[in-house]
Amino acid sequence: MAKYERILVAIDITNESLQVVEAAAEIAPPNAQVHILHAIEPIGSGYGSTMLPDLHAHEMARLQEHAAAHLARLGKTYGVPQARQHVVHGRAITAIHRFAEDNACDLVVVGSHGRHGLGLLLGSTANGVLHGANCNVLAVRVR
Repeated sequence: MAKYERILVAIDITNESLQVVEAAAEIAPPNAQVHILHAIEPIGSGYGSTMLPDLHAHEMARLQEHAAAHLARLGKTYGVPQARQHVVHGRAITAIHRFAEDNACDLVVVGSHGRHGLGLLLGSTANGVLHGANCNVLAVRVR
């Protein structure tokens, strides 16, 4: 198996994310740089949206704070320093690809729900990451 030096663990903010970080920790060599990333997907605020701008800004700030706290708990548990805990804004697949490329990651670890049928075996995010990544991808089956 390859010795990974820079590992990106892309998570959502659910209890299942613990399983994804745990799997990455199990395979990470002792001196690997492990990054944890969560992408906050855009909230509808364009034409036809019923969300007021102030409410939109408040909701985005709340999501940012919630995600940062979740990453901080995971970082503390798994020894990932705050400098390698990242909350970004944008579509998850695009954000994961961009971060992995910009930071020369050699492995991306994502969760996979595998809920319904072969077409959704990996899940849309895991599938999108797999098909556009410039490095290895580990899909962790979460339960």
